[in-house]
Amino acid sequence: MDFDIIIKNGTIIDGTGRDRFYSDLGINNGKIDVIANLNNNTSKTNIDATGLVVTPGFIDMHTHSDVSLLDNPEGESKIFQGITSEVIGNCSYSPFPVGKSGSFTYSPYVIGPPNTDDDSDQWNDLNGWASFHESRGIGMNLIPQVGQAALQYAVGAIEKRSVSKEEMKEMQTLLIEAIEQGAFSITTGLSLYPSGYMSTNEIITLCKVLNKYTNVFYATHAREINDNGIEEAIKIGLEAEIPVQYSHIALVDQNQHGKAAEILQIFEDATTKGLDITYDVYPYTAAQGGLNQSIPGWAQSGTLNDYMNRLGDTNIRKKIRKEVEDGILGTPSWKSWIIANTPHKNADKIIGKSVHEIAIDRGIDPAETILQLEEESYGTVSAVIHNRIEEDLQYFLAHPLGMYGSDGVAISPKGKYSSEKHHPRFYGTYPRILGHYVRGKSILTLEQAIHKMTGKPAKRLNLKNRGVIKKDAIADITIFNPETISDKATFEDPHLVSEGVTDVLVNGIPVITDGKHTKLLPGKILRRNSD
Repeated sequence: MDFDIIIKNGTIIDGTGRDRFYSDLGINNGKIDVIANLNNNTSKTNIDATGLVVTPGFIDMHTHSDVSLLDNPEGESKIFQGITSEVIGNCSYSPFPVGKSGSFTYSPYVIGPPNTDDDSDQWNDLNGWASFHESRGIGMNLIPQVGQAALQYAVGAIEKRSVSKEEMKEMQTLLIEAIEQGAFSITTGLSLYPSGYMSTNEIITLCKVLNKYTNVFYATHAREINDNGIEEAIKIGLEAEIPVQYSHIALVDQNQHGKAAEILQIFEDATTKGLDITYDVYPYTAAQGGLNQSIPGWAQSGTLNDYMNRLGDTNIRKKIRKEVEDGILGTPSWKSWIIANTPHKNADKIIGKSVHEIAIDRGIDPAETILQLEEESYGTVSAVIHNRIEEDLQYFLAHPLGMYGSDGVAISPKGKYSSEKHHPRFYGTYPRILGHYVRGKSILTLEQAIHKMTGKPAKRLNLKNRGVIKKDAIADITIFNPETISDKATFEDPHLVSEGVTDVLVNGIPVITDGKHTKLLPGKILRRNSD
């Protein structure tokens, strides 16, 4: 029997959590055809995996690559990690639907790095977004979710107020449309805005229209990064009768450090009540997000112009400044907030410095510094924030309810965003887990880690023929050296591609061969209940 591709002599970890085994793989027409000794067979392409591990392609459960592949279709930051599928539309932000207020793209640090061109005039809905991407070509699969803030923006409900009955009905209609076009879930970003303007009961009402659909879930960036935020997510899941995916779990309040076990007990208790709840996590003790997360939500109500006008009003500015000083996310440590990206004309003098350092340079206090940076960048500054501890992180990485998500963006080290200091998670998440936490610290087995990267997210997404090595599965395949795989990106030098991944197939097409990108773009937009 002849094959398109034979992968020879590999150590196969199939994504199910079962023990590794040794075998060859025969691939035909983009699918795994045979798992057996193929010494007597021929193929157009042979991959020698001697001494290497062969796994399903990694599924990044939490990303913001919504539009970044339009500028960097190869997505080297992710594909060299072994990631073959990216889940987008997280934290309430998605590039569809487009409605009364246009596409929700005024927070580019979430949807993509600053200076991302707004191509949203090329589409109105998920179908249009998908067609536009596939017509341009993409190097990996994208898995769409619909963002609640995008729904709010589409119907014009972006102020700090209750949603009207008419707006709720319109959002439900747009949500159903997106789900029926293939979106996998709805997402919220309740500590962000305008997502956070909606109450718990309003979120429940919005989500209830989804419980008639199979394999749809609710993914949430919680309102509070503590047990209150988790309890709200559980309440929404139980009352809306919908599974929950809790995004980028972390303990950022110093008063909660060391309490990971207590927090995850809340998750375990929820499962005994019948709730299907899981979470994702990335392997770093620092976050990245908009500087405007330090600004009170009422100040950001409405449009960006409304926000800027409030900053320009002397009396309102004093009130905002006071709340920033007091800290809306707990006691602020401005030495830990490092500016990552800004379109400011003097960006080279700002990026890489802490808010504390910039305040000293300017001779003003940190709160005023933040307001100035927001004004100068029109609300698009992002920062890396060092605010969690290793003990909690390791517990979250190893717990059975967890899977992994980079919270990063697929970009290129030589592309449009190469001058910006992104979080190293963009380039290093999956090799860091495999190299530092599996090989180095042995906090879980290689089989367990691969399951959390492949089979477990595939189950959450109901991707029956991805995330596992079995006959007739789609040939999304990652091959790596277990002795050398490692992350190289750092906070100081974040655009370093990871090492150790030798070969990657996307939909049966070689994208990485012998550690080099083939420049082929075989990625697809996956749809709910698809393969």
